[in-house]
Amino acid sequence: MRRVDAPRAGWYPDPESRTNLRYWDGLDWTDARRAPPSAAELLSHEQRAEFEAAHQYVPPAPASSDFAYRGARADNQQIVEDVRRAARTEVDRAADLFSQRARQMQRDIVPLVTDYTTRLVRWIRFAAIVAVVLLVAYFVFQVVAQASLFEWIGDRIDNFTDQESAPGRLWPAGPVGVSTGGS
Repeated sequence: MRRVDAPRAGWYPDPESRTNLRYWDGLDWTDARRAPPSAAELLSHEQRAEFEAAHQYVPPAPASSDFAYRGARADNQQIVEDVRRAARTEVDRAADLFSQRARQMQRDIVPLVTDYTTRLVRWIRFAAIVAVVLLVAYFVFQVVAQASLFEWIGDRIDNFTDQESAPGRLWPAGPVGVSTGGS
């Protein structure tokens, strides 16, 4: 069979089984099979075809007179003004709605910011107080430790100089009034 003689693509009775339909793709049979349509499907298809035929789009006829053109031009200007007015109204309404939502968000966010800022300031204050206390404690410790160290070093130097001033003694002198073994 030639291509031009072949039926167009669609559902046809299956040559292998007369109880089913099989899809013809325009060149050959496919593996797609289905049951024949029911009476309801056929009726629905007919009603849809009738509806589409009754509701076809018919474009309007163009205006041929100059008068119709002038009237259409005035109508067009009126339509343009109406559209501009409607657009302005819609833009104003959208701007008002946006402003209301922005104010509401600001009212919702400000307490959150204040709350978290207050907490942050409280923690910073606490950390600063702890840092100052630790710094003061460190300086006090350094002063006490250095004073103790210098006092200890001074005692050692005094003991060392006492030993050099008393030759023959290996140890520093004991308490006053206690003899160290010699006469």
